[in-house]
Amino acid sequence: MESDIQIVDVETTGKARRFVFVLLENFTLLSFAGAVECLRIANRMSGKKLYDWATAGDGGEFVTCSNGTEFKLNMDLTDLGRDDTLLLCGGVDVQKSTTKRVLNWLRKESRRGVTIGGLCTASYALAKAGLLDGKRATIHWENQDSFAEDFEEVLLTKSVFVVDGNVMTAAGGTSSLDLMLKLIADDHGEELANAVADQLIYSSIRTDRDTQRLSIPSRIGVRHPKLSSVIQMMEKNIEEPISPATLAKDVGMSTRQLERLFRRYLARSPKRYYMELRLQKARNLLMQTDMSVINVALACGFTSPSHFSKCYRAHYETTPYRERGAHGRKE
Repeated sequence: MESDIQIVDVETTGKARRFVFVLLENFTLLSFAGAVECLRIANRMSGKKLYDWATAGDGGEFVTCSNGTEFKLNMDLTDLGRDDTLLLCGGVDVQKSTTKRVLNWLRKESRRGVTIGGLCTASYALAKAGLLDGKRATIHWENQDSFAEDFEEVLLTKSVFVVDGNVMTAAGGTSSLDLMLKLIADDHGEELANAVADQLIYSSIRTDRDTQRLSIPSRIGVRHPKLSSVIQMMEKNIEEPISPATLAKDVGMSTRQLERLFRRYLARSPKRYYMELRLQKARNLLMQTDMSVINVALACGFTSPSHFSKCYRAHYETTPYRERGAHGRKE
């Protein structure tokens, strides 16, 4: 039985805005599905066909998302209309799915004036195509370290989504909802966007000023201002680590007090926690970039490759070289 819904009255020009979702191999289903559902519900809540959409991909046949589900595509990488909006959907191992044909097509569509966006890790493909040079952008927090190393000319942020001119990026997960709700609000007003959010049971719409990850107190489960300040300093100074004595002094504590604080709340020393942060970044760089192991070591504050290898093995029970080989990247 069809439930009664309150139609939101919106004015239209009569022509539906078309979104073309370009699905890269191993794309993340959640980001794609969230974006499409916003468009479908906007049509339903307005009682009009405000939006249309199609799926495209390299070859135009089938593509598989990261959870193994296969999708039949509507079209190949063909010329789009200038009024179309192209949304590239990325996911796992985006470097491999960013083919030369995809890059050339993105550049061509950009030159023709098509509005282009990237969801989840698709920001990598847009940057690789040169479409984010000098622009603000975002990408999933797990890929931020490698992205920053690969694309220094991009103004990388930690925002949920970013719109810079005719290029937009969303960080992945539910951030595609926030981006699409903004676009719907821009097109047809906040009343419709809020009605779509209500249908999605999405009670807190985020803006481009919201960041992806939880605050440090929420993330570590501890609300202690001095501990949060020290961890924030650690996260911002990976390449050139700060000594525990300096960290303690900066928050008005003794080194011994800082040591007790970390032991009490995090069950490890400040030195150990800092090392884990640096090794986590190193692992991301090894798996997501083609940086040499030596350069990864330097980027994470290790001046000696042998010391880096020793610390890495102790924490991950494998060497940096084996980690790189296990993920199909060549040294």
